Formats: sequence, C-alpha cells, structure tokens
Amino acid sequence: MKTRSTLKAVAVPLLLLTLTACGAGDGGSSRDGGDSGNGGYGAPPATGENDSGDGDSGDAPGLRTADTRFGTIVVDDDGMVLYQFDSDDRGSGTSTCEGQCAQNWPAVPGDETPDVNGISGEVGTITGVDGRSQLTLNGWPLYYYAGDQAPGDLSGQGVGDVWWVLTPEGEPVRK
Repeated sequence: MKTRSTLKAVAVPLLLLTLTACGAGDGGSSRDGGDSGNGGYGAPPATGENDSGDGDSGDAPGLRTADTRFGTIVVDDDGMVLYQFDSDDRGSGTSTCEGQCAQNWPAVPGDETPDVNGISGEVGTITGVDGRSQLTLNGWPLYYYAGDQAPGDLSGQGVGDVWWVLTPEGEPVRK
C-alpha cells in the first residue's frame, strides 16, 4: 500500500496549505498556544448544521458556560464555543462579518428569549447579515467557528488577533 501512504503524505499538506491560504491577509495566527493558525477566517466553510435554512431562528441555541484553559467562557447548549469579532462595534446592532467571513464564522441564530444558564451579561439579538436574527452578548454579535468540530474545541480563539471567546459577562478573553 505504498501508493496510499504517498497519497496521504501529499494530500494532508496540500489540504493544510489550502486552508491557510484563505486568511484575512493580515498574517494573523492563533495565540492560544497550539491550535489553528489560519489567519483571519481561513477555516473550511461551515456545514450548515446550525442553519435551519428556512429564514427563521427556529433552532436558536441556549447559552451556558464551560470551564476551559481560558477560564469560564460562553458556549451553546451543545458545548460549542462562541466567539466575538473585534471588527464589530459593541452595541452597534450590526455585524461586519459577511461573505467568506460569514461562511467560516457563522452567526449564532437568535431568539428573543434564549435559555441561559450562568450568563450574567445582557443577551439580545440583532438582524444578522443574512437577514436572520443573531444572538448578542453584552452588545457583541456571537459567532461559531467552522474550524471547531466538537464541543469544547477552541481553535478559533485568537485567530487573526480579532476573534475571541467571551466571559459569562460578555467580555472578550484576549489571551
């Protein structure tokens, strides 16, 4: 099976090169000590798992906390980590993540009364770039990272020096 080993040896580095080529152009990297270094938003496009596809927020998640190496942070009901984007203006009521950014950093669908547990920051909603309701915490629009594949994955933390997890109070964790 030398051919299969050779194919893997070529395919894996090629895939990694492709993923890193989609960065924001700022040469950013993850600052969490070993996760992704994909630039501003160089993960593969989201799978749509959190997208109901029907234009409403029917599958809006609840918010809860998780203890991580960054301290206590905000996650959804399934334990998927949520992020804020420094290019957004806190409290502006708008998201600046669109196009390829929105593919790699999908908005957290909103609901007027999401179930929250352990969250002390103000939870709200805005109309996201796709016209759907998007959850906010302490004025920050919330996002998933397509590079996070399982609950507790933190590969979006520090990407491009602009993407950060949040404390239960809604403050970015910039470390």
